[in-house]
Amino acid sequence: MTRRRIAIVTGSRAEYGLLYWPIRDLLAAPDFELQLIVTGMHLSPEFGLTVRDIERDGIPISARVDMLVSSDAPGGIAKSMALGLIGFSDAIERLRPDAMLVLGDRFEILAAAQAAMVHNVPLVHIAGGDTTEGAFDEAIRHAITKMAHLHLVTNETARQRVVQMGEDPRSVHVVGSPGLDHLSRLQLLDRTALEVSLGQPLGARNALVTFHPVTLEPADGLRQQEELLAALDVLPEEWVLWFTLPNADTGGRGLAAALQAWAKDRSRVRVFASLGQLRYLSLMREADVVVGNSSSGLYEAPSFLVPTVDVGDRQRGRLAAASVLHCEPERGSIRDAITCAQALDCSGVQNPYGDGRSAARIVDALRAMPPAARMLKKTFHMIEAARA
Repeated sequence: MTRRRIAIVTGSRAEYGLLYWPIRDLLAAPDFELQLIVTGMHLSPEFGLTVRDIERDGIPISARVDMLVSSDAPGGIAKSMALGLIGFSDAIERLRPDAMLVLGDRFEILAAAQAAMVHNVPLVHIAGGDTTEGAFDEAIRHAITKMAHLHLVTNETARQRVVQMGEDPRSVHVVGSPGLDHLSRLQLLDRTALEVSLGQPLGARNALVTFHPVTLEPADGLRQQEELLAALDVLPEEWVLWFTLPNADTGGRGLAAALQAWAKDRSRVRVFASLGQLRYLSLMREADVVVGNSSSGLYEAPSFLVPTVDVGDRQRGRLAAASVLHCEPERGSIRDAITCAQALDCSGVQNPYGDGRSAARIVDALRAMPPAARMLKKTFHMIEAARA
């Protein structure tokens, strides 16, 4: 049997969590050879050196592309992307994958997609067609869509957008969000075990908070985070605030430093570089509200029937469940949204991102891929104009 070599790229803790079950299922499939390429924040001590989580999971790593420079200014991000392009090219030359699978919209993934394109490696893209109007991730995601040959989208609206961008409808498959597979396949920690793992007790009420850079408003990111912290600061003392640090996008280091300085003298604030997928989802299940601008508040939180307060524009335009409350990045608006979230009945909420069986659909789609020679010759699919 000839096994297809599938290179999967992961550069962040969140992305690895979404890719975990597709990685596991490909690793177990006799007709595939998994080639995991680890890059970005995974290899940085500043962001928790989360490559160790992958190693602890027993997943073999085929290549490491160290690309982050010690700057999150625009010039630093551009240099990181340039280093990534060189590193991914070297990895592709050595591994010779039959296809590369990527997820989402981060700058590390754009570099990987560019390398695959010039090496004539078919590109499989998960989660194209979404919209996030408050970050340059929007442009990256759509650019990757135009470089990709197989599109595995999370919802029907995203499928329509990808087709609207000229992609052949036969290459676009709705698979749902693979992050939801954790709900049926991962044994989460109960409250007692979670407290032992965290090394600290949960509060009577708990907020899980992440605020990432707002890359289309870089000069305003610190102000928006200050407004968020001011809103959280006036919550009653029964609340414990659990933070994960922002990612490596433009301005992330400044946000992290400001958060850690604010948290230093506040005994009910807990800050983690990375919780890891098991603790993060276990804590989300126990939380009374998820707050910030992370996509996990829209992807995973609705499946736990936990309300989300989505702050600002970073996720604006993304499909959202009824449990997601959007608010302006102003302390009064955030405070009011948290109050509304506490009274929100989430018992009947339906998650629009699938049923928790995405990994199997992804593997099936990879198994059904046509030969590379056919995939690489794309044509722009014209949508017939609607008749009057």
